[in-house]
Amino acid sequence: MADATPPSGTGPLGKREARLAWGLLLPTIAAVALVVVLPLLAIFWISVKPVALADLRAPEPVLREDLRGGPEVAGDQAQIRYRLRNSSQEQPILAVSFRDVVPEGLLVQSVDARCVLEGRDLSCDLGDWEPGHRETLSIPVVVEQAYFDNDVAPQDSAASITGQSSNVLTNSDFTLDNFARIFSGDEFFEVLWVTLFYTVFGTIGALVVGLFAALLLNKSFRGQGILRGLYLFPYVAPVIAVAFAWLILFDPFSGSVNALLVQMGVSPQAINFFGERPLALIMVTVFEIWRYFPLSFLFILARMQSIDSDMFEAADMDGASPFQQFWYLSVPQLLGILSVLFLLRFIWTFNKFDDIFLLTGGNAGTRTLTVNVYEQAFAVSNIGAGAAVAVVIFGCLLTFSIFFLKYISQEEGL
Repeated sequence: MADATPPSGTGPLGKREARLAWGLLLPTIAAVALVVVLPLLAIFWISVKPVALADLRAPEPVLREDLRGGPEVAGDQAQIRYRLRNSSQEQPILAVSFRDVVPEGLLVQSVDARCVLEGRDLSCDLGDWEPGHRETLSIPVVVEQAYFDNDVAPQDSAASITGQSSNVLTNSDFTLDNFARIFSGDEFFEVLWVTLFYTVFGTIGALVVGLFAALLLNKSFRGQGILRGLYLFPYVAPVIAVAFAWLILFDPFSGSVNALLVQMGVSPQAINFFGERPLALIMVTVFEIWRYFPLSFLFILARMQSIDSDMFEAADMDGASPFQQFWYLSVPQLLGILSVLFLLRFIWTFNKFDDIFLLTGGNAGTRTLTVNVYEQAFAVSNIGAGAAVAVVIFGCLLTFSIFFLKYISQEEGL
């Protein structure tokens, strides 16, 4: 007789557990969507929109109201003045109209042909406004004693103004000009080469220095804790402080390094470390290695101290040299953590902006893709082009991550 028991997870209890699991996961999924997915989708959306920095604020009609003529006693004549303008220099505003209430004690003499006065309610249909439209609408009035008694000025009751405008961020206008602009010419490929140089050598250098630092501190000795703290200083120190410290040390006019090099006869004149090609790129890469090797050092040292010491004792009894012990015993055990560190450091360095911006501002051949995002979006005021460069960065990192996880990590047994 066939077993009538439903498969695991398909019965009422299994369905209830599945609903509970999804309910518990829902806050995490929502948080990930809000923090990661939605901003990423927004960048993709903006990258194909012809949006400039000024377009982030949607066009709107602007109205300013006041009473002109300076009336002092009842019977004086004055004008209610409405100053109107289109806030955008690029986009029109359609079907503009406004509504206002004339203060008691102001007797309207005449109104514009586009306006209608019903009692004290004033309504005006101003039609369509071209980009940058400006006009002044004046309504003559006679001031009565009630105006002075109530002490209510026209601007005290704000007029409501409406209009229809197309927001470049939400309309159906799309373009590939942003990508065509960043890929045109040789500038993009030069920036990409600088980014790859900075990322690859900065990542490998941080791993290598971190590995040697871990080897030095893998044995217990007096002052080991103090030395560990000193190793961590570049990573925990504020980036602004250490960046300006480097700029002061390597300054061509008053820097200690240049003064030392000149006095020792190493260089006949001061060197502009952060202002000459290709030295500036080498210096920012060295700064990247110096600042972030402590992270590699911590992970590698933790992995080293978890390796069984019996293997090294057996290898030492067999006559293996320290280098052979390191190469044939330590390195295979460290490949996993080194691979993970390389992947993480590559992604973080590829996205690094603040270090280069503080040291050189992207000048002297140190302009990377992240600096290019800033320059396109804020220096040139082209938000769409900046988002397009960000999309290119995402594509590069996604391609690298897929290649690394599919090929490199498999070869190392991850």
